[in-house]
Amino acid sequence: MKTPYLMVMAAAACTTATVSQTTPSPAAQARADGGRPPYTAADVRFMAGMIGHHAQAVLMAGWAPSHGASPAVRVLCERIVVAQNDEIAFVQRWLHEHNELVPPADPRGHVMPGMDQPMLMPGMLTPDQMTQLDAARGREFDRLFLTFMIQHHQGAITMVAQLLAAPGAGQDGPIFRFAADVNADQTTEIDRMTRMLDALNRSAQ
Repeated sequence: MKTPYLMVMAAAACTTATVSQTTPSPAAQARADGGRPPYTAADVRFMAGMIGHHAQAVLMAGWAPSHGASPAVRVLCERIVVAQNDEIAFVQRWLHEHNELVPPADPRGHVMPGMDQPMLMPGMLTPDQMTQLDAARGREFDRLFLTFMIQHHQGAITMVAQLLAAPGAGQDGPIFRFAADVNADQTTEIDRMTRMLDALNRSAQ
């Protein structure tokens, strides 16, 4: 599954063009309100949902040293941990600065007030899949990690597409740049992990 950066930019442009025909532009609305350009409930859902989504990826990648991952997978995991921890901090800061609820970085999913269980965002692993990955070691860990992280990254790309499809969403500059970076980075990593997984499967034959 590939969603190139330029396609995300085009989708955002189409969304902006459609919204501008029916609602005031963010800049015009900001001038009218005397404040910053508005953001939408979809923006908040996207940002909040990314916290739990990234937290699960960080947990998965953090298992690499203790689960006998190969050197190549360890390098990939180190990059994921650093990049996604930085992005969690950015999202938490954005929500805090906008006086929005900042959910905990729970690897089980998105924690919402009043819910008994965290909600899985697109692509997130189920508890059974997490147990399966945690039980794996060595080559089997590499295989499962790559398979599951491809699924996980595809879910993040889906979340970006859902954001840009929501009327008026993604027009806040930092959110748009963050969403574009998530799309570009995770598309690139999906390509890399797919090649790694193919090579691993070929070597097992």
